[in-house]
Amino acid sequence: MEMTMQLTIDCADPPRLVAFWSEALGYVPEPPPGDHATWREYWEAMGVPEEELPAGAGDVPESIVHPEGQGPRVWFQKVPEPKAIKNRIHLDLKVGGGRDVPLAVRTQRVTTAVDRLVEAGASVLRIADAPDMGHYAVQLQDPEGNEFDVF
Repeated sequence: MEMTMQLTIDCADPPRLVAFWSEALGYVPEPPPGDHATWREYWEAMGVPEEELPAGAGDVPESIVHPEGQGPRVWFQKVPEPKAIKNRIHLDLKVGGGRDVPLAVRTQRVTTAVDRLVEAGASVLRIADAPDMGHYAVQLQDPEGNEFDVF
């Protein structure tokens, strides 16, 4: 039996995180299935009751996918409560190239990625600069405060 994985991220503003994480991961907003123009149209065709579709739900994508079908689908699930504590799971964006790449090159790659992500709405939390250990990483938050690392 084949298995796939979906990563679900609870949030207050799915379109905002769709835009941010599309940029961060090189993913694209997931198009609605079949010939449906919007996700809302798809859900209505499936028979989802109107009262289960909040205003605006499905008018814009709430999920992202890799453009070539690699990696998991990421769904941004709207929830009423705000994020309250540190994540128990987080994403690591490995952009440096690994330990076979010189530290100065890895550091520049990480810095370039972090600058791009900050421009897209991320905030830097902490920089781990340990040249004696051959390590450079940056901990960030997405626009809703979800932590992730770039190294």
